[in-house]
Amino acid sequence: MNQYMIDITDVGLTIRGREILHEINVQFECGKIYGLVGRNGSGKTMLMKCICGFVHPTHGTVRVNSKVIGKDIDFPENMGVIIENPSFISHMSGLRNLEILAGYKKCVSKEQVKKIMELVNLDPESRLPVSKYSLGMKQRLGIAQAVINDPRILVLDEPTAGLDPKERIRIRNLISEFSQGRIILLATHIVSDIEFISDKILLMKN
Repeated sequence: MNQYMIDITDVGLTIRGREILHEINVQFECGKIYGLVGRNGSGKTMLMKCICGFVHPTHGTVRVNSKVIGKDIDFPENMGVIIENPSFISHMSGLRNLEILAGYKKCVSKEQVKKIMELVNLDPESRLPVSKYSLGMKQRLGIAQAVINDPRILVLDEPTAGLDPKERIRIRNLISEFSQGRIILLATHIVSDIEFISDKILLMKN
């Protein structure tokens, strides 16, 4: 298996008697952006949670870099994730939030943290607390949080949800810039976002 490949084989998920995922078979390769499209409740988020190891499928296997999630490893190495709303310490600045995360991971210097903030068009010198951030700023900070350790895989669930057209374009451009040498999984119900940046589109329904 190629390095940084995700291989999903016969994955099904049933919760409280309700089938959420049915016989999913798909591979994701490095260097491509994959768009997951579907209505709310179609299973996009649950599939992403299975890939991340947050939820274990009822049957089937999820392999990341040849390692079975939930058996060989609990959480894939080299992965950055935004699923649902990113969590921050609201009374602290964006920079301080990222510095705390970088200190926990012990892999990123303070100067690198500032560069990541600039990359997502946030001012690292601003003392504005995250509680005062706009929705677009919070989404960009979430992307900075996801890429802080330079992951090879990015899992992004609805990163443009609730944004105005200008912010949506900004987020889409950011995701495109991060695509080289990575696998990016992008879930949304906004088809135009997927069509604009994805190399492959997967439709989930029923």
